[in-house]
Amino acid sequence: MTTEEIKMFIDEDNASAKKHFARIGERYFDGDHDIKNLRLFYYNSDGQLVEDHSRANVRIPHPFFKELTEQGTQYTLSGEAFVFSNVPELQDELDNRFNYNDDFIDELSGVVTDCQTKGFAYMYAMKDSNDCMKFTCADSIGVVEVEARFADDKKDHVIYWYIDRIDKEGHRIKKIMDWDDEQVYYYVQDEEGEIVKDPNEKINPRPHTLYQVEGDEHTYYESLGFVPFFRLDNNKKQTSNLKAVKDLIDDYDLMASSLSNNLIDFDHPLYAVKGFEGDNLDELQQNLKTKKIVGVGSEGGIEVHTVDVPYEARKVKLELDEKNIYRFGMGLNLSGLKDTSATTNIAIKAAYSLLDLRCKHLERNIKRFLRKIVKVVIDEINQQNGTDYQIEDVYFKFTHEVMSNEQENEQNELTEAQRKQVEINILLGLANVLDQETIIRAICEILDIDYDEIADKLPENEAVKTEQDEQLLNSVVPDDTGGDSGE
Repeated sequence: MTTEEIKMFIDEDNASAKKHFARIGERYFDGDHDIKNLRLFYYNSDGQLVEDHSRANVRIPHPFFKELTEQGTQYTLSGEAFVFSNVPELQDELDNRFNYNDDFIDELSGVVTDCQTKGFAYMYAMKDSNDCMKFTCADSIGVVEVEARFADDKKDHVIYWYIDRIDKEGHRIKKIMDWDDEQVYYYVQDEEGEIVKDPNEKINPRPHTLYQVEGDEHTYYESLGFVPFFRLDNNKKQTSNLKAVKDLIDDYDLMASSLSNNLIDFDHPLYAVKGFEGDNLDELQQNLKTKKIVGVGSEGGIEVHTVDVPYEARKVKLELDEKNIYRFGMGLNLSGLKDTSATTNIAIKAAYSLLDLRCKHLERNIKRFLRKIVKVVIDEINQQNGTDYQIEDVYFKFTHEVMSNEQENEQNELTEAQRKQVEINILLGLANVLDQETIIRAICEILDIDYDEIADKLPENEAVKTEQDEQLLNSVVPDDTGGDSGE
């Protein structure tokens, strides 16, 4: 695409409502709430609205959204593995590239967090030094998708830009990459100025993959054949999870900040002085602060007045807001588990129910997202190893780690062990009625042991062994008649 096209698409994308709300989600994740812009005003004696700089204006953001987002990410990826196959050889490859690859897990964690924060997230692919596909999280604010019908060359494009550095004059230098299915073009832009080709890139445009063969001076290239960007959507509308709780968080910030301002403004009592004979009000104030003594006339006096801050009302409102933030944000409210009577495993599971419901919905989108990535990796594995694996050989499953009451778990394990002991004792009491194999099979079932695997290791029945010994002895020893009973 031309630089004019690229600039037009970037400007249109920056002005879109989707990116506008994505930037708000990013701000709230970073703790930069609207409360920080709160200003206080009053009407002066001339009836003019002016800003009040004398009153306290504490502005305290409460990062509930960051907590809700991190809960969703950690809960979703808390299991050890999530990509599986019934083909052992393929499973080994998947473990190395996905399940137990710390680099991929870190990048996937960033994508899941970005998706919840902004409503959508991207991951792009490239080849590493081992000629293996490597995936990296891309900041979704700087990703612009361009469909083929809107581009002059009638090809799909992805424009990816980010702030590379800030120069000495304070100008932001933006690095821009234009990806298509064959190569990538590199550009730079100074603030909102003209977009020009990046002079620091020796090969521009650059194919997706460049490599050299040992002993060969030539440089070879290879194209992936597709635009190497993969998008994960938070929902169909690509909206952030902030939308459901933003007003509640703003109200909580306002209530908490207002309470702090009230405590600051009214932390000193008000003095009503009667019969004050002095003419210097500053001296009166100084005497009250330092000497704690003031002089008044014979008919004078001082009345001390205090202001009752509506603490209880604000406290109830804060508690209600917090409850609703976790309720409508579908998160885990740990404050509800502070009571020891509410720490049973059933209560803990109930506390996780909303978080589990939210993450189950997100996991469906993650599975579709991962399926596209795994398909690319399977094609690479088939090309390198001469195999014929298919994406149908792979399935995805997420398991979650949930905190539990250890004391209750131990009690349950003890109860289960005692139950098994009672069942085994009953079976042993039937030894004179049932045969040995039946009893052992029943005990193995209780202890979850495979009988067929241990059958040849069990000691023989003594009665059976004695009978077999007698038969063997009779077969070689002559009987009383003098005849041979056997060979």
